[in-house]
Amino acid sequence: MLTRRALMAASAAGMASASAPFSAWSLPARPLRFPRDHGAHPELRTEWWYITGHARSRAADGREFGFQLTFFRTRVDATQTMLSKFSAQQLIFAHAAVTDVQGQKLWHDQRIARAGFGVAVASTEDTQLKLNDWTLQRDTAEPSRYNASLPSTDFALQLQMNETQPLILQGQNGLSRKGPEARQASYYYSHPQLNTSGKITLQGQTFDVTGKAWLDHEWSEELLHPEAQGWDWIGMNFDDGSALTAFRLRTASGGTVWDGGSFRSAKGELRVFKRSEVTFTPVRHWTSPLTQARYPVEWQVRTPTAVYRVKAVIDSQELDSRSSTGAVYWEGLSELLDSQGHRVGRGYLEMTGYAAALRL
Repeated sequence: MLTRRALMAASAAGMASASAPFSAWSLPARPLRFPRDHGAHPELRTEWWYITGHARSRAADGREFGFQLTFFRTRVDATQTMLSKFSAQQLIFAHAAVTDVQGQKLWHDQRIARAGFGVAVASTEDTQLKLNDWTLQRDTAEPSRYNASLPSTDFALQLQMNETQPLILQGQNGLSRKGPEARQASYYYSHPQLNTSGKITLQGQTFDVTGKAWLDHEWSEELLHPEAQGWDWIGMNFDDGSALTAFRLRTASGGTVWDGGSFRSAKGELRVFKRSEVTFTPVRHWTSPLTQARYPVEWQVRTPTAVYRVKAVIDSQELDSRSSTGAVYWEGLSELLDSQGHRVGRGYLEMTGYAAALRL
């Protein structure tokens, strides 16, 4: 969703942006054009490319992992008229994380730099992202493949993700509402069911892995609605090839400012959810020992197509990104169960605004 990640990125640039007038205008409906719209849109304030997935070691032990990598771009309004090449007109952020299911541990890292000088790059032509030694690129020789390389001190991701299905245009042909006012919207598409292979390294031990991934790309001008404390979101790859997105923007009292999502069946039939068709009901909570935030790590999610149970694979998947995007949030590998309690898929659950309200 629009505010989900890009707003966290914008919060880090808040001091620079605060003096600039807010651009309160609605995004026009327009056809998304590819490969151009795989690339960056620096004329709009916030943008992210977000990949989550589940992987299993090829070795006999079948060790399981969750992984997440996100590149953010945010426009700094206060510097847009500056002529110096050294002015921070665009900032690039990146997050990466690995959930070690067997070890019951989350590993994560983050980067931040101003765009330019070959250090931080977000191409406007295609998905070609670079932040120091972290990269995410659509393969020029094989455009249906994404290549990701994100080395860190305690872990590393070296993954190839191949399209198996067409992308999903979220909302109305890629224009996705995120609030009660028309200007609260984003351009948004998803690429579920990406066949994934490569290597995950943890503390010097490398695992050859295979799995499934999910990519979201979203960009917009709007900021978080004043009544929204945060959001709850899921992106789930079903074992049969279906794909589910569901989200809600949440008030401080736990009410819903806006909700939505989509379901595409294994046969390719797409249903886009309307407002008030999605409900999130907490089932079980976990309290972070670091922040004392209390997160619902198990949910009942009701959609127009079915009712599901979403369960965190491990509870402790809170990420502290205060040194880059300025936010603390929960994001982690989760299982999707049907109404009979049978697992039907895996994916990621994200929850923000529990440690503190997002104020931009």
